[in-house]
Amino acid sequence: MSDVTSERPVSVSSGIESRSIDWVPENERHGRVAAQGPFWFLGNFQPFTVGIGILGPTVFGLTLLQTAVAGILGILFGTVFMAFHASQGPTFGLPQMVQSRAQLGYRGVILALIATAFTFVMFNVVDTVIIKLGLNGIFGWNATTVAVAITVLSTVLAIYGHDWLHRVFQVLFWVSLPFWVVLTLGIVTGHAGGQEAAPTDMTVAGFLGMFTVAASYNITYAPYVSDYSRYLPRSTKVSAIVFAVFVGAAGSPIWLIPLGAWLGSALGVSDPLLGIYTSGNTIVGGLGGILAVLSVLALVATMGLNAYSGMLTVVTGIDSLRPVNPTRRIRIGVIIVLAIVWLLLGNVLENASSALANSLLVMLYLLAPWTAINLMDFFFVRHGHYAITDLFTPNGIYGSWAWRGIVAYLIGVAVEIPFMVVGTTYVGFVANDYLQLVDISWIVGMIVGGGLYYALSRSLDLPAEQVAIEASEKVLRDTGVAR
Repeated sequence: MSDVTSERPVSVSSGIESRSIDWVPENERHGRVAAQGPFWFLGNFQPFTVGIGILGPTVFGLTLLQTAVAGILGILFGTVFMAFHASQGPTFGLPQMVQSRAQLGYRGVILALIATAFTFVMFNVVDTVIIKLGLNGIFGWNATTVAVAITVLSTVLAIYGHDWLHRVFQVLFWVSLPFWVVLTLGIVTGHAGGQEAAPTDMTVAGFLGMFTVAASYNITYAPYVSDYSRYLPRSTKVSAIVFAVFVGAAGSPIWLIPLGAWLGSALGVSDPLLGIYTSGNTIVGGLGGILAVLSVLALVATMGLNAYSGMLTVVTGIDSLRPVNPTRRIRIGVIIVLAIVWLLLGNVLENASSALANSLLVMLYLLAPWTAINLMDFFFVRHGHYAITDLFTPNGIYGSWAWRGIVAYLIGVAVEIPFMVVGTTYVGFVANDYLQLVDISWIVGMIVGGGLYYALSRSLDLPAEQVAIEASEKVLRDTGVAR
């Protein structure tokens, strides 16, 4: 990969972002911690989140209250991991998955990249299904045309990159907020119609299933949260960025999951967009239409976010096999290819609820061990100290294949299998025979993966790494390039 000098423009807000997987020098760190909260709030302030709440009564057999409790607890738990990943952006000035080379190796990181690429694509597949079915049901618009249109919009936003994503998210946050407040007040005061279904006997499996889906929602943000904090100054306090991201990312799901539970329980809807439209119009004529449009725009912006991070993942994977020059051309090309993939898959699927639930579970299975390993390395093994230049060569201190991280990750995923419950598609023997279909596989994967990595890392020669860290810092100061 060719060197990227510090002569590049400090701001990329007026055009297409120039950087991708390369290091962001301090003189280009123009991000603000205050923008992180609204950014991640809007990232979850859309129909996908409402759809998670709908799963409680329609899939897991829970009441509104049970869904709200399970969903909120899951969100709080999952957001802890996501928020701590955000602190890595200012430290490294790199996309999240480039930093993972420190745990898995320059080429070994491909194992995690496969999981994260699947996550980004599936998020956009489900988003496409939600939007096309919702707008078809509300306005009668052709589903295929809608899918193509939103794919084009999200692709353009991803191509323009980091600053434009932040800008669009900020605008949509402030424009959407008052309309959601009106909808919520209308539901709380009984002006949205509907009647909650009769209570059912809650099962532990149903409650924990809802908890797991909610937890996975923000845990699956872990591989790319630092992609959007890497333009923050290196001096950014860990507590400040963690708090901002936690409040933003947890705030909107805590609001919208109970709202979705009400739509599923009181109105019996399975389509989040249609439920928002119907209840909004019941409260005030035209409110449903406005909310539907704003919800779609927020979801399209989030699709742009997924596409942008998907591009970073794919480019990192290509670079791990054969060094590339991270130009605008490769960024644009990869984003377009990803768009074609999710568009084709999104046009095949017709059931948003099942696609949402199952894809979130598979994402969680693949990412839970990785997030535990990554955070264990950053906070408890290397304590945030890395040789950034060595992340760009297979011959550096992190090696081409870092056996400790690879072994911990593979075993972490493997031990999940007996505990998995993927609907009726697959049920592990431990979950079936001993746990009454309660799925704790991802918790087992995190504990085993993170714990094993910590144990194996006791043999690391950290004093030797300090020499490489000091050499790396000198290179960055003198040349302004990571490679």
